[in-house]
Order: sequence, then C-alpha cells, then structure tokens
Amino acid sequence: MRSDVSNPRNPPVVVAVNGSRIGPVLVDLAAAEAALYRAPLLIVHVWPGRYTGAYRGRGAVASRADAQRLLDLSARRARLLRADVPVTSYLFDGGAATLLTEASRSARLLVLGHRDESCARPTWGSTTAYLAHHSACPLMIYRGPAPSQGPVVVAVSARPEGDATLGYAFARAALVDAPLVAMHMWTRPGAAEGIPPAVRPGAYVEERAAAEKALAEALVSWTARFPDVVVERLVVSDSEMEYTVGRALRRGRLMVAGIGLSGSFAELLCSAREDRAGVRRTSPTVLIPRMVPAADTVATSSRAHVRSVLHAIDT
Repeated sequence: MRSDVSNPRNPPVVVAVNGSRIGPVLVDLAAAEAALYRAPLLIVHVWPGRYTGAYRGRGAVASRADAQRLLDLSARRARLLRADVPVTSYLFDGGAATLLTEASRSARLLVLGHRDESCARPTWGSTTAYLAHHSACPLMIYRGPAPSQGPVVVAVSARPEGDATLGYAFARAALVDAPLVAMHMWTRPGAAEGIPPAVRPGAYVEERAAAEKALAEALVSWTARFPDVVVERLVVSDSEMEYTVGRALRRGRLMVAGIGLSGSFAELLCSAREDRAGVRRTSPTVLIPRMVPAADTVATSSRAHVRSVLHAIDT
C-alpha cells in the first residue's frame, strides 16, 4: 500500500534530523507545519556510514542502528504531538547536502536547523547553508524560539522573480491570520561596488520615493488577492538593512525571503543573531527558491533513489 507521502498532489513536509540538541524542536516545528497545511510529514536522517566524500563531522560516526533509533524516536514524537498528521521516516545513506537537495524537488517544505554551537558563530552550518542556495522547495531554517504572535515579515525585491516570495508570504499571513510587513531595500548608487556614495542634495528623498513606488507596485496584485491581510510597508536603504533585518527576526513570527540573484540577502540572514552572546532568539526563516536546480547538480543514482522514496514509501 502506498503512503500519503507518495501523493504528488499533496507533497510532504520534510524534516532532516541529525541527532543534535535541537532535533526534537525541529520535529515539533515540522509537524506543526504539516498540520497547518494538512500535509504528510517525512522525517529523514542521512547516515554518512557509507559516504565516501569528505566528512566534516566531529567524533565517531554513529552506527546505522543508532541512526534508525533516532528516526524511530523522532517519528514517535511527531505522532504523539500531531495524531492527525501522517508520519513516515526514512534513513538515507550518503552525503546530506546532495540527498536533501534531491528530496526538496518533491517536497512542499524542507525544515532544517542551525548549528548546535554558541551564537558566537552565527552560521547555519554547511549543509543548511548549501540548501539555502540549492533547495528546489521553500526551505525553513529554525534558529531559536520566536514570538508566536508577531507579524510575518517578507523581504520584497520588487522584481518579477520575487512574485513567488510575495505569494508565499501573503498566503502564509492569511492562513495564520497575521499582519504582514513588506520590507524593501534600495541600494544607493555605487554601494553595490563598495564605493562610498556621493549624495547630492535631494537625492535621498528621490531614491526613497522611487523605492516606495516600486514596493507599492509589487504589492498591488497580491493585496487584491488577499484583501483581509493587513500590510505594513517598510522601505530602508542598504545602510539600514542589517539593523532592520535583525529587529525583524527578533520581533516577527516568520521571515520570508527569496534567494536573490547573488544570494547576498540569504547570507545576511545567516549572519543575523541576538546581540547577547550565547542567546539565539530569531524567528524561523523561509527561503523561497529562485528556480529549480539543474538536474545535473545531483548524481543520477541519487536522484532516482530519493525520488523513489518520496513517491513510493510503503506504509
């Protein structure tokens, strides 16, 4: 018999666990996402025991039996928490980045976590950072507890390729009955090349007005589709962006952003952290892919194996 996870019309929420301290929280978050979207949940662990590439882990590799035990406990936790969500688990062998990239092609949402280390190193970790640029589905990155009643915050590029990001943010805000903060950044002339901008009299006002107009135009069609979503517009210059993003991550319930042409905004989100060392309180971030990765980025054998797992898991 085929599992609900195999239904292409209702793709699963996929969460990857690796035995870190935040693993149970990731499972809880992914189960809540699956319940919110009435989707099945697939919990995966990538065991590196037969992986022949470079391994960056610390200490000994857990046994396959330990890896399976981790999956079984995670699945049991998800079922106890959300009895209405179909839960399946699967143990992969190989490289995590490669296999999870392929899994993202058939998933509704991929949920990953940050490093287990101190906030003195505010990075997502190598696998999460790789998926932030290569995931084919929306990628949710958990970085610590955040307000449950804050707004959904979306970074608006005001370019046509940003429509997917806006669509996701508006739909999410409507689904959870939350206000939406639409944040748009404009770049001062020369700033992108690292050249200190020469500001002529009145230029700042003109640049800001142009940015506000671009944001308003980008929001027109989406506010018409979601008239019940309360939208607050926020326009900032590139010099204000880092500070603004930090505040948004601390006060919002969710940050939604596109990968972007250069991936620089994803890097900015990666480095954002709470001012107090050792404290990690930033909202989950959902990154919306710009495009599906090229087929040749994943080995053919890995593609076929992961695809078969997501589309034909036996119950």
